[in-house]
Amino acid sequence: MSHSLGIAIESLVALLLVVTIGYCMLLNARLKRLKADENSLKATIAELITATEIAERAIGGLKHTVRDVNENLGSQLTAASQMSQQLKKQLAEGDNVVRRLSKIASAARPSSEAAPAAVAQAAAPQAAVLQVAVPQISSAKAIAQAAQAFSERRRSNGLAA
Repeated sequence: MSHSLGIAIESLVALLLVVTIGYCMLLNARLKRLKADENSLKATIAELITATEIAERAIGGLKHTVRDVNENLGSQLTAASQMSQQLKKQLAEGDNVVRRLSKIASAARPSSEAAPAAVAQAAAPQAAVLQVAVPQISSAKAIAQAAQAFSERRRSNGLAA
């Protein structure tokens, strides 16, 4: 019996060794997969680090661009504001010129008393008997009024407005 007990124990040990070898092979395969996953994870981490560095450089460039745009936009807004003020002044001067020109034109026109008589003359050109002598403003008086309106003009920037 002792011999069969020894064989049984030896068989059990051999069986356990085979199971252990099989389990070691299984663990070896799992370790290989884990090692492959580790390598792919390292590659992914390296790509992530590279992408992060590129993004940081891009953000720095964008910040610089934003600063430049803010400076340029500020100066352009200031220039636009100044241009707007100049245009307002020029429009006001243009209105003044139009008002003065209308004064000059009204001074050069015949007076309102002469207008009905001029209409009557145009309506009946053949009726020489009905023509009434129309008092006209003397040309000297019209010229004096025009000169007075002209002298009221202001000079801006050394030029007559």
